[in-house]
Amino acid sequence: MDRDDRDDPFGDFFEEIERMMNEMANADAPSADDAGFGSDTHVDAYTTEESVRLVADLPAVSKDDLSLRCDGDALTISAVSDRREYDETVELPAPVDEHSADATFNNGVLEVSFDRDDDSASIDLV
Repeated sequence: MDRDDRDDPFGDFFEEIERMMNEMANADAPSADDAGFGSDTHVDAYTTEESVRLVADLPAVSKDDLSLRCDGDALTISAVSDRREYDETVELPAPVDEHSADATFNNGVLEVSFDRDDDSASIDLV
């Protein structure tokens, strides 16, 4: 039985979704020369009143290839692997004490925790 699309109010909608899916499936993959983590990496940030924690997926990277730098406002994650060179700077959701950093790397997952930096000071009114 043939379908009559003339009365289908969602016909254009589904065609557009199919077009977008085809574009994504046929998109050119990033070259090995591209810097940055690109679509291979997902970074999440979690904050509490006392700390900031970042979790990053770093496929095809070994612990020995990782380099981390923090200035209190951003974390730079760098690595060189056989597949590509990574260099990503992630803005932190809150100022942190960069000297309090604690990092672990297990099975391609990097976790970095910081104590929050309380830059504010109370001011006594006279």
